[in-house]
Amino acid sequence: MKRSTKRGLKKLKKVIPMMTKNKQGMEMVQVAILVAIAVTLGLVFKTQIGDFVDNTFSSLSDATF
Repeated sequence: MKRSTKRGLKKLKKVIPMMTKNKQGMEMVQVAILVAIAVTLGLVFKTQIGDFVDNTFSSLSDATF
């Protein structure tokens, strides 16, 4: 095996465990981004969401089963 290949394999063996540890951090970043998007959408469409919920609950309370 060539020297450069051996060095590459050694570096890869060091990097792989770091990548698996870093996955958890990436998942946290993804969750934080999704939460930020959800909060932003909630703030932007606050009145529309409120109207929808009010209409839905008033329809449910007026309905006869």
